[in-house]
Amino acid sequence: MYRYLKRLLIGEPLKTADEGGQSLTKFKALALLSSDALSSVAYGTEQITTALLVLSAAATWYALPAAGIVLVLLFAITISYRQIINAYPSGGGAYVVATKNWGTSAGLVAGGSLLVDYMLTVAVSVTSGTEAITSAVPALSNQSIAISVIIVLFIMTLNLRGMRESASFLTVPVYFFVVMIVAMIGWGLFNIATGKIEYSACAHVGQAVPGMTMILFLKAFSAGSSSLTGVEAISNAVPNFKEPKRKNAANTLAIMAVILGIFFGGITFLSYYLGILPNGKQTVLSQIGIAVFGHGLFFYLLQLSTAMILAVAANTGFSAFPILAYNLAKDKFMPHMFMDKGDRLGYSNGIISLAVGAIVLIFIFHGQTNLLIPLYAVGVFVPFTLSQSGMIIHWYRERGRHWILNSFFNLLGALISLALVVFLFFLHFSNVWPYLVIMPLLLFAFYKIHAHYVAVAAQLRLSEEQQLHNYSGSTVIVLVSSVTHVTTGAINYARSISENVIAMHVSFDANPKKEHETVNEFKMAFPDVRFVDLHSSYRSVVAPVIRFCDVIAKDSVNRNYSVTVLVPQFVPKKPWQNILHNQTSFRLRQALGSRENIIVSTYSYHLKK
Repeated sequence: MYRYLKRLLIGEPLKTADEGGQSLTKFKALALLSSDALSSVAYGTEQITTALLVLSAAATWYALPAAGIVLVLLFAITISYRQIINAYPSGGGAYVVATKNWGTSAGLVAGGSLLVDYMLTVAVSVTSGTEAITSAVPALSNQSIAISVIIVLFIMTLNLRGMRESASFLTVPVYFFVVMIVAMIGWGLFNIATGKIEYSACAHVGQAVPGMTMILFLKAFSAGSSSLTGVEAISNAVPNFKEPKRKNAANTLAIMAVILGIFFGGITFLSYYLGILPNGKQTVLSQIGIAVFGHGLFFYLLQLSTAMILAVAANTGFSAFPILAYNLAKDKFMPHMFMDKGDRLGYSNGIISLAVGAIVLIFIFHGQTNLLIPLYAVGVFVPFTLSQSGMIIHWYRERGRHWILNSFFNLLGALISLALVVFLFFLHFSNVWPYLVIMPLLLFAFYKIHAHYVAVAAQLRLSEEQQLHNYSGSTVIVLVSSVTHVTTGAINYARSISENVIAMHVSFDANPKKEHETVNEFKMAFPDVRFVDLHSSYRSVVAPVIRFCDVIAKDSVNRNYSVTVLVPQFVPKKPWQNILHNQTSFRLRQALGSRENIIVSTYSYHLKK
């Protein structure tokens, strides 16, 4: 049943040789990796104007210069990440750059920040999409958490089916949103140029606004910088592109940055020109849509496209998180299971872990994860700062053509990113303080995992001084509950591999007559096999077995013998029938596996009916 359901949801396994067929073209990669960044234009401008509206409606004209600085930062980040793609094409983005240029700890800060940020990305994006759905259908508002979880599970399943299928699915909502925003900005600018839309700004550009401070402006700018989240995803996923990987990834990043810049700048300008202010009933984007399209078909298509891209924006996290986790696991800072590819050639453990983390966040914050946007922004701009400053070191070390110009762009991006991190902590400390707790815990976990892998490798590695241990004999202990076909098969197998076989039985007080019959029956069947009957007053099988095996193992070490404990079991014909039988053999194997100098083996007798 499980295998059938798995095949139905995920599809048939792909051969390793088919991996090249899963690589992404620029067209599909743009849909797969840019949904988070592009969807942020739905709320980026609104974040800026909401911060400014705290002072007055007249202060909202400052959204234009704040958006201008965001666009400058976008330009610097795009140039920087194009350089990263070419310099470090193995993927990993900020983690790899910071590790190579700043050292391991800085790299782990960047990597850990992004791991948490991708979970926040999924949680925030999905709940934002759910809000768009429940706004359209108010009757579903009480089911928002359930809807969010279903969306996460759907996107997880889509990614488990492979990149090609998830990219094909995402082309519809992403390009539908691109077409609708292009139509809205284009038609809006045309109507402005032809005088069909009147100038309705709350204040003229440059007008003095009493009470306006640099702190408020910086708060608006830092709020608007949330529009840049997701830009780094392409640099993390370079290995997923078709050849030439570097060129295709760099060009996809440039295309995404151009689209994002035009959309963010256009929406901010229309919001200012039309005098649109945030309110609790309609989003800024929705109000612009009404002003440009009216309440006709195009307005509802715009709303539909916005809801769709917000719902699937989480896919950027599902594309980037597994590869980042793979790079950390490869360097022994995360469990090696994150390096394993699933049936459909994706890093399935990373995909599933991300989905579980996002669902936990959704439940913890009851689906209201928008309060986490400042924390989510910190998780992006800390790696931005480390990667761009790291690239300055890279250029100084490598030199090459235009290295001074390249370093200048990196310096510009690093300074603005660092300033944003400072502003976010200064202006939104109540929302971002968890970062100061999460990162030390993550770093501690990374180093503990790394220390474990180093210790394991040191203990397993062969050296010239060490020689393989040669045993002079062996002892096989067969666990016996009653004399059956299972017991007979296990004893015969044990005698085939050793001359020193011990049958061990644990008896209870409950039925002494039955226990005595078992002893006699065994001695009649196997008179040449040593039989040990252990008494247990507390009905425990595991404890007496462990004590006896420890004694035999200690004695065998002195005689240079190996000790094998053979656990007999019968296997029902149908898997579901296992629940009808006790799991004593499983518990015994678990307990014996923790003992030193004991080899645990299983003899399975398969039932026919």
